[in-house]
Amino acid sequence: MRIIGGSFKGTKIFEAFDKNTRPLKDVVKESILNILEHSKDSKININNSLVLDLFSGTGSFGLECISRGASKVYFFENYNQSLEILQKNIKKLKCEKKAIVFNEDAFNFYKNNELKNLNLDLIFLDPPYKEENIKIILENIAKQKLLKESGLIVLHRHKKAKYDISNKFTIIKSVKYGISKIIFIKIN
Repeated sequence: MRIIGGSFKGTKIFEAFDKNTRPLKDVVKESILNILEHSKDSKININNSLVLDLFSGTGSFGLECISRGASKVYFFENYNQSLEILQKNIKKLKCEKKAIVFNEDAFNFYKNNELKNLNLDLIFLDPPYKEENIKIILENIAKQKLLKESGLIVLHRHKKAKYDISNKFTIIKSVKYGISKIIFIKIN
């Protein structure tokens, strides 16, 4: 696993080697960022952005955002093995000032006082494929009003996963990559 673009381009990062962690493939990560930065459906500029990375794992997506100029990324991970690797990756890239790590359950992100009154550009939501309670997280994102008007939620799911979103949200794009489905969501 490596950083694909930006100031850390080509740098290998540590990855998890256990069955409980599903790394985001480089090709999927690159495709997501290309859609965010170059699609007519998105007005996201990663440079100087604020990003929330829920279910961060080893931090591949959030670290890619930092490499591409994000001003701050808030990581939520509570699986100890992934958390250790995430912290090693942040240290390796020397980006401690731009990376805020919370050893907390991603379902409780909305209770975190450091996120209150933020105006996020992007929320990356990468729960385990077996997780079915995505609607709870989406509802809390909308309720907390964390996203800028132009902000997006990027949801990574298994291509066959069922997901239920309320009419508070609009799916602006959905793309399949192998067994993955990436859903780009806007709050109405």
